[in-house]
Amino acid sequence: MIDIDAVKVYLLELQDRITAALRNIDVNPVLQEDNWQRKEGGGGRSRIIQEGKVIEQAGINFSHVCGTNLPHSATVNRPELTGRSYQALGDSLVIHPLNPYVPTTHMNVRFLVAEKKNTEPVWWFGGGFDLTPYYGFEEDARHWHTTAKDACTGFGKDVYPKYKQWCDEYFYIKHRQEPRGIGGLFFDDLNTWSFKKCFAFLQSVGNHFLSAYLPIVERRKDIPYGDRERDFQLYRRGRYVEFNLMYDRGTIFGLQSGGRTESILMSLPPRVKWQYNWQPESGSAEAELYEKFLKPRDWI
Repeated sequence: MIDIDAVKVYLLELQDRITAALRNIDVNPVLQEDNWQRKEGGGGRSRIIQEGKVIEQAGINFSHVCGTNLPHSATVNRPELTGRSYQALGDSLVIHPLNPYVPTTHMNVRFLVAEKKNTEPVWWFGGGFDLTPYYGFEEDARHWHTTAKDACTGFGKDVYPKYKQWCDEYFYIKHRQEPRGIGGLFFDDLNTWSFKKCFAFLQSVGNHFLSAYLPIVERRKDIPYGDRERDFQLYRRGRYVEFNLMYDRGTIFGLQSGGRTESILMSLPPRVKWQYNWQPESGSAEAELYEKFLKPRDWI
């Protein structure tokens, strides 16, 4: 038996916990919160942290939206769900740090149920987290993936490798022929276990996010940097924009379902730059990112 209320309680608590942790690692960040309602049904609570010494901008969003017809992005691979009403709940966050040595990160955990009169509801969980460094450190990559594997412990030996590979394949910028970062976990359409076990896995992923990310922030946030590193960070942020606007399922679902645009696009960085046909200098730390870190590999 599904329990939407339990999912909602957990997601709101997780949003609170992550918000508090991010404010705690920073110095006088500005927090803006919007509670919003959606005309078609549902609403959410959006939080933006910005202007800190560590976090340039972060969005930590909760939403619970509903509608009479699932958007095309949700039915394109499951046409049998066309015409069903739905409820979609989720937390979604993106953190864009100020220091180029601190990686950008994304985390999302979500639940969707599609219903039709006199028919059993169809439900599934999805989510994951991934890391997008600008300057790579093997220590950070190993820690990130070790924690991701820990999140999967107890759910089957094949879970981490399966969702690690799915993450590598999903966060791939096809037109650039390069990964967005070093990956992590990605899962969707999870309903093969009982509701209780699927929900427990979602919670494990959500609960491991801070222990995966915060130690990396603490190690890198005070490394000195200059214009070169900042320019490279802003250039690489352009890849983030390209992926989120062209391929990201959450962005596409949100826009197709008539979601709140400001909350959907909070994932975009506050500052970014493009440079025509830029190439890193051979032997540089910037070149190392492409040669060593932007290649799917076993980090553990």
